[in-house]
Amino acid sequence: MKQLTLVALLLASAFFSVAQSPEHIIVKTDQHMADIKPTMWGIFFEDINLAADGGIYAELVKNRSFEFTSPMMGWKEQRKGVTGGSLWVLNRGAANQNNPRYVRVQNALSGNYGITNEGFRGMGVMKDKQYDFSVWARWAKGSEVKLRIELVNVKGEVIGTAKLVTGSGDWKKYAVSFTSSATDPKAQLSIWFEGKGSVDLDMISLFPKDTWKNRTGGMRADLVQLLADLKPGFLRFPGGCIVEGRDLANRYQWKKTVGKVEDRELIINRWNTEFANRSTPDYFQSFGLGFYEYFLLSEDIGASPLPILNCGMACQYNTSELVPTDQLDPYVQDALDLIEFANGSVQTKWGKLRAAMGHPAPFNLKMMGVGNEQWGPQYIERYTYFAKTIKQKYPSVQLVSSVGPGAEDDRFRFLNDTLRKMHADILDEHYYKSPEWFLQNAKRYDDYDRKGPKIFAGEYAAHSVGIPNGKTKNNWRSALAEAAFMTGLERNADVVTMASYAPLLAHVDGWQWSPDLIWFDNLQSYGSPNYYVQKLFSNNRGSYTVPIEMNGKMIAGQDSLYASASMDKNSNELIIKIANTIGKEQTVSFDLEGLKKADSKAVLTYLQSNDMNEVNSLEKPLAVAPLTKEVEVKNKVLRATLLPNSFSVIRIKL
Repeated sequence: MKQLTLVALLLASAFFSVAQSPEHIIVKTDQHMADIKPTMWGIFFEDINLAADGGIYAELVKNRSFEFTSPMMGWKEQRKGVTGGSLWVLNRGAANQNNPRYVRVQNALSGNYGITNEGFRGMGVMKDKQYDFSVWARWAKGSEVKLRIELVNVKGEVIGTAKLVTGSGDWKKYAVSFTSSATDPKAQLSIWFEGKGSVDLDMISLFPKDTWKNRTGGMRADLVQLLADLKPGFLRFPGGCIVEGRDLANRYQWKKTVGKVEDRELIINRWNTEFANRSTPDYFQSFGLGFYEYFLLSEDIGASPLPILNCGMACQYNTSELVPTDQLDPYVQDALDLIEFANGSVQTKWGKLRAAMGHPAPFNLKMMGVGNEQWGPQYIERYTYFAKTIKQKYPSVQLVSSVGPGAEDDRFRFLNDTLRKMHADILDEHYYKSPEWFLQNAKRYDDYDRKGPKIFAGEYAAHSVGIPNGKTKNNWRSALAEAAFMTGLERNADVVTMASYAPLLAHVDGWQWSPDLIWFDNLQSYGSPNYYVQKLFSNNRGSYTVPIEMNGKMIAGQDSLYASASMDKNSNELIIKIANTIGKEQTVSFDLEGLKKADSKAVLTYLQSNDMNEVNSLEKPLAVAPLTKEVEVKNKVLRATLLPNSFSVIRIKL
């Protein structure tokens, strides 16, 4: 009996030793597999979730030009006792087709009549910060009306004020700046009218002076900084389904988004009532953030611009409205003119406009998308015409083509097969799937044709609870699954040359779709766990991939590990990315083959949480955020303990 017990103990001890022995991983540092394009990790921007107006575009006034379907939406009249004040909405019609409406205020008693704007779920203002007020106005002959501008907090207290005196009888822009005496995320703007007479008002605006790069009428600095910190290789804009529109009248037309801001035509945002559970009827597009601003943003953050244009098809989930193929010329001409706007000399029509807007130098546009998530033979007909015409004039411009809204169904298979036979440049694959799907598909591109079109993983996100129903959160479970999947994208960098999470931005009080990469309110912003996964990949891109193997195979799920490796030629570093997707520690031993030096230091940066439902928030923005520690390489071997449910990036100086 004692002998049997001893044997059992010895066997158990042997088993424990085997179980605790480190996983042996070989990294072949001297084998160059595939170049990683500078565009590998990028940003997908769409005006959804109040991402533009109410978000990155720093305008604080909602419906500033009274062009919403309900002209006074976002505004309310204010009266103190008996005022005699009144307001009308007037329409200039053909005299100003893009911005026809304005308001006429008639005032009888001094200072008792006014209008108040609620902003985008309030106005976020900060103590001791300056704000720029402006308005287009004209005064009736003999009018003595003056404007008293007040910033008011949630208690109704005035926290900032300025005045505009009586002006001329012609339309003119007037501006004044003032300082807020308090911080408030839900402030409002009031305009009180003092003196008798009447005044016409349009384009009533309030911007923080402290915008990105301090540009007047610019972008919200904290949100752009979060984008810049990603070091993105490209910026795709303006979407997304807003490119298509519910119908073609509501499609995105880039020419209507450039030139003077006051001349840009507002349209409804197609997401405003798309989802009954998150209906947002006050969601419109002012196009203060237009194509020029998108190009400028791309340049600011070091990203290649990737504009997507309508191909003559409205959203097939809505109306499926089509332009007949013999009427496509204006749509194709828009594409040709956009290339001229981005790259043309200042002597060309559209290059001259770019220069007049403040950017004589070209934007160096190299790629363009034709359609968003279209499918079927109708898309092939239109894409074929676009591609032929564009390539004849601009053969070097790479075209991104749709393979539908999914990545596995009959629509995808038809487009994938057809476009490959047409030798398309780049195929745009989209997948909003469960975390399990992302883990199971880390090998998706291992067997793709290396000589076929390149792949743009244009929209992806792990959804744990349906798509979209408002219940899916940016939890650690989804982020870790994406990290595991992204090692497969990087490992196949010879096929996958671009990838971007979607959607990008979401206002905590005004979103329609979740999950989203970055969340914000009127004053604060934070990156989700998914954001930090994206950041670790994009900030540690590498120049080319090298093999990383376990038991002679690429690591894509063995023992719940997922890994990729690359070399950074600029810093002379080996970069290992590895996800441990189970709830226990795993000790791994990296055998670094091909190194000349035996010992060196390495830095390990990791994301980890024991709670797979952990999320970041305004209250806890760094609940899941990168942490760093130092590890050592001895005799060309690096041993590391991977925490349960963790993603790690290891940089080894060679």
